[in-house]
Amino acid sequence: MKFIRCRGAAIEACVTRSGTIVAPLMTELVGFKELTPYKGGWCGNEISGHIFHDDIQAKAREYTNRFGDQLIKEGYKGYFELDFLIDQDNNEIYLGELNPRVTGASSITNHALFALADVPLFVFHTLEYMDQPFEIDVDEINARWAQKDYIDDWSQLVIKHVEDTVEYITESPKSGIWKMKEDGTIEYDRMDTHRRAVESDNEAFYLRISKKDDYFYEGADMGILVMRGRFMTEDFQLNDRAKAWITALRAEYKSIPIAKDSEVHEKVAEIGGFKLM
Repeated sequence: MKFIRCRGAAIEACVTRSGTIVAPLMTELVGFKELTPYKGGWCGNEISGHIFHDDIQAKAREYTNRFGDQLIKEGYKGYFELDFLIDQDNNEIYLGELNPRVTGASSITNHALFALADVPLFVFHTLEYMDQPFEIDVDEINARWAQKDYIDDWSQLVIKHVEDTVEYITESPKSGIWKMKEDGTIEYDRMDTHRRAVESDNEAFYLRISKKDDYFYEGADMGILVMRGRFMTEDFQLNDRAKAWITALRAEYKSIPIAKDSEVHEKVAEIGGFKLM
């Protein structure tokens, strides 16, 4: 990452007894100061069939397939995710890291249109660990999931407390569907537990993590925001809509600063010190 001009990307897949099933390529949001205090901190994803060039998507799927086939030889089975670095100068793809597990991006993969029209990737993971025989045509599934018409646009933001402070939370927004008004403020609309309940571009699903009577500390997870469409511009910067939602959601929290010389401050800061993503 230090030596190339790269874009972050992620792809999820599942090693099965019939081969490797590969989901569409996603963007990664990394290091945005509005979302995370960590320069290289992951803070969201976007899924769409129209962000990356066809050649890049095809190459990423091929590399993931080959990686999964090697995992099969190593005795691994089930869910995994690869982070890629895409060189903007020559479109070369480099491996960033392997996450041999379900990840923070898995909700985006498993709730997208291609997964709901077929079978969510996690179901194939579950089947691998069930003592039941099954047969699937991996090539057919991968060919279908590679089609742009099967991929609808979704984005998620992982919002953290970015200040180097410890604060006691007195009010917090509820999980569910929120709407943005014309003046840029938001209001709670209805309870729901599924992001596909988001019906329009001015609605979003918010999953609250930090709640009333919890503490903020640098890097504490406040919540996850999921919307239709994209949160980044074509040059991979946060767009105005994303910034407006981040500002509005932060305004829904109320908190009381804890003095740095207090026992509570030292205890909470120490607990949160390991929380890096």
